[in-house]
Amino acid sequence: MSRSFLYSLATLAPLLAAPAQAQYTWSGSLGASAVMAPDYLGSDDYKARVLPDLNIKYGDLFYLNWRDGLGWNLIQQQSWSLSPFIGYHPGRDNTGDLSRFDQVDGGLTGGVRVSYQPGSWRYSLQAETPLTGDVDGYQLTARAGWREKVAPNLRASFGPSLVYSSKEWTQDMFGVSAADATRSGLSRYRPDQGYLRLGLSGSLNYRFAPDWSITGLAGITRLTGDAKDSPIVRQAGEATQALAGAVLSYHF
Repeated sequence: MSRSFLYSLATLAPLLAAPAQAQYTWSGSLGASAVMAPDYLGSDDYKARVLPDLNIKYGDLFYLNWRDGLGWNLIQQQSWSLSPFIGYHPGRDNTGDLSRFDQVDGGLTGGVRVSYQPGSWRYSLQAETPLTGDVDGYQLTARAGWREKVAPNLRASFGPSLVYSSKEWTQDMFGVSAADATRSGLSRYRPDQGYLRLGLSGSLNYRFAPDWSITGLAGITRLTGDAKDSPIVRQAGEATQALAGAVLSYHF
């Protein structure tokens, strides 16, 4: 996917979607999350983080949240939608076992997402490429998610995900340069191809007041291929990683 294509799509989007804007209103939630997660992708060390959380919608037209980024439902046909979006990739901090590595700066990504939601299940496929930061290449993500009310004021959700990162993306995130190897003692490594990341996550959301809810969430991912074989993972980290946390949200 070329960056010029993404820029062109972003330029055309306002022209195609503008006629319907006046019919929409704002809704969503604001809150805070406490999460226990790995130091970086491939780490076996975990760190507690307290982060802001937001999920904002402008009708069915715009959306903004941490997972899906800032998106525009440019085309909507019954259960289908097509959304150009701007997301964020976190890069990799030089922390913990990688304190002697060069940092990989995160940055914005641009992409396109196709979603299909016939009922309780939602399926999506997206492609994105970095616009800023130290990562190059592209990433493809497929998700399936089920969400349903299981009791009064209680909703459950779960679903699998599959992420493919291109060779360039894998090299930037899991390669070990000569300088990194000398400083850290890990083996020098340059991935030859992309890799797959398998994931499964779930959550329980309890609405304990008209405008407030608390959500418990958990997930697990597994690195494969050249990412799993990297010394960053094989010598200093772990290919299977977990995440758990809770989110307190105010709804409006």
